[in-house]
Amino acid sequence: MFVILVYDTAVERNPKVLKTCRKYLHWTQRSVFQGELSAAQYRALMAALGTVIDPEYDSIVTYTARSPEMVESATLGVALGGPGDIL
Repeated sequence: MFVILVYDTAVERNPKVLKTCRKYLHWTQRSVFQGELSAAQYRALMAALGTVIDPEYDSIVTYTARSPEMVESATLGVALGGPGDIL
């Protein structure tokens, strides 16, 4: 499945969330990641993030589609990130 992940976390947890997301997805823009994951990888990512965030304060939103071709996107301004290597 194709996954877009957006997070909004406390500043002190940002590095851990960023590092966890980079293990699974491509960094797109500041707190946005995207990429192809299997169902097992998606569950592993969400479990890993669940141990890093404070569910009473932080927020992580994912959008899923069957493939990247089913998602239209446009960039206005500077294009950040990109399909670099996953750690």
